[in-house]
Amino acid sequence: MVNGNILRKTRSLRLAALVLAATLAPQVAQARTPEVRSVLALEAPLVPGEYAWNADGVAAGPTRIVIDLTAQKLYVYRGGVEIGRAFILYGADHKPTPIGTFPILQKKRHHISNLYNAPMPYMQRLTWGGVAIHGSEVEANAATHGCVGVPDEFAALLFDATKMGDVVTVTRKWMPALYAAEIDAPDPHAIEEVVESVAEAPVAVAANEVVGAPYAVLTPPE
Repeated sequence: MVNGNILRKTRSLRLAALVLAATLAPQVAQARTPEVRSVLALEAPLVPGEYAWNADGVAAGPTRIVIDLTAQKLYVYRGGVEIGRAFILYGADHKPTPIGTFPILQKKRHHISNLYNAPMPYMQRLTWGGVAIHGSEVEANAATHGCVGVPDEFAALLFDATKMGDVVTVTRKWMPALYAAEIDAPDPHAIEEVVESVAEAPVAVAANEVVGAPYAVLTPPE
C-alpha cells in the first residue's frame, strides 16, 4: 500500500518541476535564438587569421556568442548589436565541435591543455569534456580537437567582453538572410587556389590594434 504522504509529496514535486519548466521556457527559447538588430558591414568575408571588432557607441547589454560551423565564423553580439566577428578553427571529423547551446563554465587567461599540453590563451570553457573557445593560430587546412580557435588578439577582446554564464550557440548556417556571403564563401580548407591566396593575404588586425567596421542597421523603419 502506498503511503498517502509520499504520494502527495511526489505529486507536489512533479507539479513544482512543471511550473519551473514553464517559467524557464521563454528564457531558454530566447537563449537559443538571440535577437540581432544590426551587424558589422564588411567589404568581404573574412579569411583565416582575420577578424573585425567595433564596440564603439554600443550600449551595455547582454553578450551572446554564435558560432557557425558552416561559415567558419564566430559572431559576438551585445544587446543584439554585432560587435565582433572572426574566422575560426573547429573540430576535425574525428573530434567534431558539438552543436548546441552552452553557458561559459570557466574563464582562464593563461591555460594549458591537460590532454595535449598545449597553450590555450584566453580560454572560455563550454563543456567539461574539453571543448572551449581560445586563442589560436587560425590558418587554412588546420583544425582543432573539438575546441573553437580564434586569433589571439580577438580572443583577448572576447575574453574581456564576456562573463561566466554568458550563452554560446554552436550551429550551422546561422541567419542566412544576413550572412549569406559568409556562408557561401569558398572554403579555404578545400580549394587550393583559395588557400594560396590566403597565404599572401594580410591579417585584418595587427597585434594591439583594433579595426572597426561601420554598422549596417537591419531594423526596418516603423
